[in-house]
Formats: sequence, C-alpha cells, structure tokens
Amino acid sequence: MNYIKNYIEENKDRFLAELFELIKIPSISSIAENKPDMYRAAEYWKESILKAGGDKAEVFETQGNPIVYGEKIIDKSLPTVLVYGHMDVMPVDPIELWHTEPFNPVVKDGYIWARGADDDKGQSFMHAKAFELLVKTGTLPCNVKFLIDGEEEIGSTNLYKFCEDHKEMHKADVFIVSDTSMIGPDTPSITAGLRGLAYWEVEVVGPDKDLHSGIFGGAVANPINVLCKMISDVLDENKHITIPGFYDDVIEVTDKERELMGQAPYDDIAYKQGVGVKELSGEKGYTTNERAWIRPTFDVCGIYGGYLGEGSKTVLPSKATAKISCRLVPNQDNHKISRLVKEYFEKVAPDYVTVKVTEMHGGQAYGCPINLPAYQAAEKAFENVYGKLPIPVRSGGSIPIIAGFETILGVKSILMGFGLSSDAIHSPNENYPLNNFYKGIETIANFYLEFIKVNRLS
Repeated sequence: MNYIKNYIEENKDRFLAELFELIKIPSISSIAENKPDMYRAAEYWKESILKAGGDKAEVFETQGNPIVYGEKIIDKSLPTVLVYGHMDVMPVDPIELWHTEPFNPVVKDGYIWARGADDDKGQSFMHAKAFELLVKTGTLPCNVKFLIDGEEEIGSTNLYKFCEDHKEMHKADVFIVSDTSMIGPDTPSITAGLRGLAYWEVEVVGPDKDLHSGIFGGAVANPINVLCKMISDVLDENKHITIPGFYDDVIEVTDKERELMGQAPYDDIAYKQGVGVKELSGEKGYTTNERAWIRPTFDVCGIYGGYLGEGSKTVLPSKATAKISCRLVPNQDNHKISRLVKEYFEKVAPDYVTVKVTEMHGGQAYGCPINLPAYQAAEKAFENVYGKLPIPVRSGGSIPIIAGFETILGVKSILMGFGLSSDAIHSPNENYPLNNFYKGIETIANFYLEFIKVNRLS
C-alpha cells in the first residue's frame, strides 16, 4: 500500500529522532536511583501517544514503577486492538564492553546501537508510529489502546494487579506485542507460543556436620551423591521426564503446525558450533527446534555442596543443594508442576537423608492458535511487506505477563516480533537493524487493515 510506504519515507528521520529521545532516558527498572527516569520515560510515552493522535493518555502510579495507558476510540461498535510494550530496560554492565555509549544511540552500518534499541523501545515505538501513520492518513480502521509497562524486565509485578483493577479499561479483542524475534532479516516469523517456567531449590541433608571422608565414607550417605542420583533418575534413556503426572496436561502440537515449524531454516553443524558442543542431546522423537520450542524440560541450573575452596579437603559433606528449573508448554500449569516436582523429591528421598524443596518463582506458558483470525491478519500483514508468509515458531523463553493477559482479561496476544537473535538484547552492544524498524512500522500498519478485514468476514 503506497501511502503507508510514502508516509514512512517522508517521516523516517523524524521517527528515528523521536525514538532516540526515548532511548536516551536511562529507564533501568531494577536500579532504585533510576526511578526518576522511569517517570521521564512514562511522560515521554504519554506525549508520544497524544501527538500520534490518541484521544487520551495517562501515567498511572503503582506500588513500583509507573504504567502508561492511552487510547483512541473511533467507534465503540468496532473491534479494539490493545498494544502492549515496555519502557524499562536492563542494566548496562559491564560498561567496559560497550563500543558506544549505551544511552547515546547512534546509527552505524545500518544498525541502531543502544540499550533498548530492540528490547523494547525500538520495537514498541514502531507501534506508536504505525498508529500515527493510520491516524494522520485517515485510515485507522478500528479502536486502539496502549499499555506501556514500567517493570517488564523485573517481572511486571504490579501490572497483574493493574489489569485486575482496570479490566473494563483494558477491554479489547486482541493484544498485539512486539517484544520477540523473527528467524532472520528476510525470513519473517510469528511467535505462536511461549514456554512457561517453574523453579525450585532442593536441599538434601545427611549428617549434622561435615565428616571425615575416610573415617565415615561408605558408612554414612553422602548428600551430594544422593542428590545427584535423585536428579539423574528424573530423565530416562529417551530424555523423557519420569515424574508422575508431568505430561498429563501437555497438548501435542498438530502435525500441520509441526510441518510449518519445520520450514524454519536450521543448520545442525552451525548450531553445534554456535554452542560449542560435538553432539546435541534431547527428547527422542523431536527435532532440535521442537525440543526448544514445544517440549517441556528439566534442568539443573546450579548444584553445590561440600568443599569448594582451593586445593583438597577430604570431607563427607553435611548437605547438598541444587537449583532446578522446568520450562513448560501451553496448558501445563506452573503451580501444578511445582507441586508435582516437590512431591516427587520428597517421596524418592531415602531415609538416610532429609530433603527440603523450596518452590520459587514461575510463570504460565502461552499458546496462540494459528487459525485465530487475528493471527491470520498478522500472517497477511507480513506477507504484504516481506512477500512471503511468516513461519510459526515457539519461543523457548518466557514472557509471563502474556499468559497473564489471557487469564485476567480473556484476551489472546499476537507476538509480532522484528528483533533478530544477533541484536544482543540484555547484553553489551545491543542493536537493532534500521531496516527492521521501518519494516516493522509498515507491517504493523498493514496488520490493522488486515485485522478489520478478517473481523468483517468472521
């Protein structure tokens, strides 16, 4: 659609300059001294929504960082799209590894270099500019709302209550989010699922103090040995998790969706070289991508006990501890899995040790059906801009608030990400391709036009 391309071309320098003003604000949510910057970012977002054509925008207080809400209601009988993004960013340490100043954005070699260039200032700001484009050209076909989070990088703790308290305000037909990645610069994809998470600390205690391993070894159980045996028994020879009930709620991905996922480019040699291993390992019967996208996992994230200092010390340790996580798939409840794993370790622990399982944080998985009308609108939007249909992928990572939106508000989210795996989000030298920024604006604008079409047909 030529008028979309023309508007972007005519305003691209201004779009970039306005994004840079947002990026320059060091809105690091995890550092208390940056709290004033969170308010600066919130005010900037508020003004950006109003200047783009919003009817209203407001900064809301929470017990933590502020939240921005804005809207434009052109006709209450029309569908409503709610845009979710976040204005907070990760810390920049180690600062000495940056090639540029983290909060002084620059364009070099076709990339924006700065903290937040991708995650999520660059990606979320595309929505403000796509919204502006449609408003200013008189082609906005539906109602639009904005919800800009100030705590995504620290768990969106206060956003859950905010949504609960303002359900009517957030009423929408679909959420649209750009906080994920696409497969490659010329290979568009839509994230159709996010894995959830459950996390525990497992402590095994044997004797009431460290013992001499020569005098007591072989007569008193070693807690590290016991813990390792308990952990190793969780996976069988096919890397299948043996905890009773673990897979009860897993919904198997359809053959059609697995076929579409299989179109994602994959190079086995490059993958192994990229992570520095000779061979890969995972659940039997699934490809590497499927293991990372659509299957639950069980992983020890850390294990320690006994003497860890320099040199040797022959002790039989009093206790051993492991940090354990499970990535979960849609329909698995993280609270249920947390209980099942806790019960498992308590049951299999032998009498010669005691075990303490502490349930830590977690989040629900999320799945979006690829036959959802809004998903199909996103598909068509990508096809309009990139000349090819996007590939449905599942992310191995987690964005817990996305499942929260569905639980609290009953609304599905379409994850239209334009980042790349090379963007170094959360790391020094975060970057975002300039081409993706502009193509993202174009694709999002197309989404609105396609979304109203599928709603008229349904």
